[in-house]
Amino acid sequence: MTIDWQLLGFGDEGWGGVLLDAATVTVTVSLCAWLLGAVLGSLLCWMQIGGARWQQRLANGYITLFRGVPELLVIYLFYFGGRQVVSFVGETLGMQGPFDVNGFVAGAIAIGLISGAYQSGVFRGAFYAIPKGTLEAATVTGMGRLMLFRRMIVPQALRTALPGMGNQWQSVIKESALVSVTGLVETMNQISTASNSTQMPFFFYSVGAVIYLIITTCSDFIFRYVEKVAMRGQQRARL
Repeated sequence: MTIDWQLLGFGDEGWGGVLLDAATVTVTVSLCAWLLGAVLGSLLCWMQIGGARWQQRLANGYITLFRGVPELLVIYLFYFGGRQVVSFVGETLGMQGPFDVNGFVAGAIAIGLISGAYQSGVFRGAFYAIPKGTLEAATVTGMGRLMLFRRMIVPQALRTALPGMGNQWQSVIKESALVSVTGLVETMNQISTASNSTQMPFFFYSVGAVIYLIITTCSDFIFRYVEKVAMRGQQRARL
């Protein structure tokens, strides 16, 4: 089988430019979903650890739901179900259709909600990894709850949570391929289009695998560097 490498060029006849744009969309939707998951995860962690009983039950129910339902089904519910909800609201208000839901927004929210359920476990484990004596000593010195949270809990918990947050980022990157079902032109969608147009599925799906591998490898390098910087203080203290 002869491969025409000009298919990956950036000219009018090449797919390089549109694949690069699609990879940018993949990273962007993944970043939005991951950040949403981090916010939700920290909130769920707080509800589980220090919330009232109803808050703990609510957080546990949320985590059980989004960990138990397949990611693709959640995306379908937010995209296709969201279109029905928007259409119903628009028609109720007397607005003229057609009504639609943005694939980027629906995908980012769906994956972000799923990521939040998993990141809550990362943050909870990081909190329990803080030595109890450290918190007791800070309380004895007169630190209030807000200062204790800002100066002791957050810095130490974040250092411990970084590896888990990095793993969640890698998962979000791969889950973003499912957003192609909404019609969003991200990497998987564009790879499928190129494959169908050129009748070279093996070649273009291999290119897609390389694109995802490049993104995840670069991400892993960045997270390792951040972890190394974050741990410098502890390493110096041990010396």
